[in-house]
Amino acid sequence: MAKEMNNRQAYFNYYIEDKYVAGIVLLGTEVKSIREGKVSFNDAFCLFDNGELWLRGLYIAEYGLGTYNNHIAVHDRKLLLTKRELKRLEIKLKDKGLTIVPLRVFINDKNLVKVEIGLAKGKKLYDKRDTIKQRDTEREIKRYLK
Repeated sequence: MAKEMNNRQAYFNYYIEDKYVAGIVLLGTEVKSIREGKVSFNDAFCLFDNGELWLRGLYIAEYGLGTYNNHIAVHDRKLLLTKRELKRLEIKLKDKGLTIVPLRVFINDKNLVKVEIGLAKGKKLYDKRDTIKQRDTEREIKRYLK
Protein backbone atom coordinates (compact mmCIF):
# COMPACT_ATOMS: atom_id res chain seq x y z
CA MET A 1 0.00 0.00 0.00
CA ALA A 2 1.29 3.46 -0.88
CA LYS A 3 2.25 5.96 1.76
CA GLU A 4 0.43 9.24 2.16
CA MET A 5 1.42 12.13 -0.09
CA ASN A 6 2.01 15.47 1.66
CA ASN A 7 1.92 19.01 0.30
CA ARG A 8 5.09 20.44 1.86
CA GLN A 9 4.80 23.73 -0.04
CA ALA A 10 1.46 24.47 1.63
CA TYR A 11 3.07 24.47 5.07
CA PHE A 12 5.84 26.74 3.77
CA ASN A 13 3.59 29.25 1.99
CA TYR A 14 0.63 29.35 4.41
CA TYR A 15 -0.30 29.39 8.07
CA ILE A 16 -2.77 26.52 8.50
CA GLU A 17 -5.59 27.67 10.78
CA ASP A 18 -7.98 24.72 10.57
CA LYS A 19 -7.93 21.23 9.05
CA TYR A 20 -10.71 19.06 7.60
CA VAL A 21 -10.74 15.55 6.16
CA ALA A 22 -12.84 15.23 3.01
CA GLY A 23 -13.77 12.43 0.69
CA ILE A 24 -13.04 12.88 -3.00
CA VAL A 25 -14.91 11.73 -6.10
CA LEU A 26 -12.48 9.72 -8.26
CA LEU A 27 -12.42 7.33 -11.19
CA GLY A 28 -11.02 3.81 -10.87
CA THR A 29 -7.76 4.53 -12.66
CA GLU A 30 -7.22 7.60 -10.47
CA VAL A 31 -7.42 5.45 -7.35
CA LYS A 32 -4.88 2.99 -8.79
CA SER A 33 -2.54 5.83 -9.65
CA ILE A 34 -2.85 7.29 -6.13
CA ARG A 35 -1.99 3.91 -4.65
CA GLU A 36 1.24 4.05 -6.69
CA GLY A 37 1.96 7.49 -5.20
CA LYS A 38 1.73 9.47 -8.44
CA VAL A 39 0.19 12.69 -7.10
CA SER A 40 1.47 16.25 -7.39
CA PHE A 41 0.10 19.24 -5.48
CA ASN A 42 1.62 21.95 -7.70
CA ASP A 43 -0.89 24.81 -8.06
CA ALA A 44 -3.67 22.81 -6.37
CA PHE A 45 -6.36 24.73 -4.51
CA CYS A 46 -10.03 24.45 -3.52
CA LEU A 47 -12.94 26.65 -4.52
CA PHE A 48 -16.68 26.85 -3.98
CA ASP A 49 -19.08 26.52 -6.90
CA ASN A 50 -22.85 26.48 -6.26
CA GLY A 51 -22.36 25.48 -2.62
CA GLU A 52 -20.06 22.55 -3.49
CA LEU A 53 -16.33 22.38 -2.79
CA TRP A 54 -14.09 21.49 -5.74
CA LEU A 55 -10.40 20.62 -5.85
CA ARG A 56 -8.71 22.22 -8.84
CA GLY A 57 -5.21 21.66 -10.18
CA LEU A 58 -4.39 18.37 -8.43
CA TYR A 59 -2.25 16.28 -10.78
CA ILE A 60 -2.86 12.53 -10.66
CA ALA A 61 -0.71 10.80 -13.28
CA GLU A 62 -2.40 8.53 -15.78
CA TYR A 63 -2.41 4.89 -14.73
CA GLY A 64 0.31 2.98 -16.57
CA LEU A 65 -1.83 -0.08 -17.29
CA GLY A 66 -4.94 1.92 -18.12
CA THR A 67 -6.57 1.47 -21.51
CA TYR A 68 -8.85 3.85 -23.39
CA ASN A 69 -10.73 4.22 -20.06
CA ASN A 70 -7.79 6.11 -18.52
CA HIS A 71 -8.52 9.41 -16.76
CA ILE A 72 -7.42 12.95 -17.56
CA ALA A 73 -4.45 13.89 -15.34
CA VAL A 74 -5.69 17.36 -14.25
CA HIS A 75 -9.39 18.12 -13.89
CA ASP A 76 -11.74 19.42 -11.20
CA ARG A 77 -12.61 16.88 -8.54
CA LYS A 78 -15.52 17.22 -6.12
CA LEU A 79 -14.77 17.08 -2.39
CA LEU A 80 -17.27 15.46 -0.05
CA LEU A 81 -17.98 17.23 3.24
CA THR A 82 -21.06 17.60 5.41
CA LYS A 83 -23.36 20.59 4.84
CA ARG A 84 -22.37 22.02 8.23
CA GLU A 85 -18.65 21.87 7.36
CA LEU A 86 -19.28 23.41 3.94
CA LYS A 87 -21.22 26.33 5.44
CA ARG A 88 -18.55 26.89 8.10
CA LEU A 89 -15.83 26.92 5.46
CA GLU A 90 -17.76 29.25 3.16
CA ILE A 91 -18.31 31.74 5.99
CA LYS A 92 -14.63 31.65 7.00
CA LEU A 93 -13.53 32.12 3.38
CA LYS A 94 -15.19 35.51 3.33
CA ASP A 95 -12.52 36.69 5.81
CA LYS A 96 -9.69 38.59 4.19
CA GLY A 97 -6.77 36.56 2.87
CA LEU A 98 -8.04 33.05 3.62
CA THR A 99 -7.97 30.19 1.14
CA ILE A 100 -8.41 26.43 1.17
CA VAL A 101 -5.45 24.28 0.16
CA PRO A 102 -5.00 20.49 0.00
CA LEU A 103 -2.49 19.31 2.60
CA ARG A 104 -2.27 15.57 1.98
CA VAL A 105 -3.86 12.68 0.13
CA PHE A 106 -4.07 9.39 1.98
CA ILE A 107 -5.88 6.06 2.07
CA ASN A 108 -7.79 5.46 5.31
CA ASP A 109 -8.46 2.21 7.20
CA LYS A 110 -11.44 1.37 4.99
CA ASN A 111 -9.28 1.75 1.81
CA LEU A 112 -11.00 4.99 0.81
CA VAL A 113 -9.01 7.87 -0.64
CA LYS A 114 -9.28 10.98 1.53
CA VAL A 115 -7.93 14.50 1.20
CA GLU A 116 -6.93 16.61 4.17
CA ILE A 117 -7.64 20.25 3.40
CA GLY A 118 -6.62 23.27 5.40
CA LEU A 119 -8.06 26.72 5.85
CA ALA A 120 -4.94 28.80 5.30
CA LYS A 121 -3.67 32.36 5.45
CA GLY A 122 -0.78 33.36 3.20
CA LYS A 123 2.65 34.08 4.67
CA LYS A 124 4.67 37.18 3.91
CA LEU A 125 8.25 36.94 2.63
CA TYR A 126 9.76 37.66 6.06
CA ASP A 127 7.59 34.92 7.60
CA LYS A 128 8.98 32.43 5.09
CA ARG A 129 12.53 33.49 5.98
CA ASP A 130 11.71 32.92 9.64
CA THR A 131 10.42 29.44 8.80
CA ILE A 132 13.67 28.62 6.98
CA LYS A 133 15.71 29.93 9.94
CA GLN A 134 13.75 27.77 12.42
CA ARG A 135 14.15 24.69 10.24
CA ASP A 136 17.92 25.23 9.98
CA THR A 137 18.36 25.71 13.73
CA GLU A 138 16.34 22.55 14.46
CA ARG A 139 18.52 20.63 12.00
CA GLU A 140 21.70 21.93 13.70
CA ILE A 141 20.39 20.95 17.15
CA LYS A 142 19.61 17.42 15.92
CA ARG A 143 23.15 17.11 14.52
CA TYR A 144 24.73 18.06 17.84
CA LEU A 145 22.49 15.70 19.81
CA LYS A 146 23.51 12.66 17.74
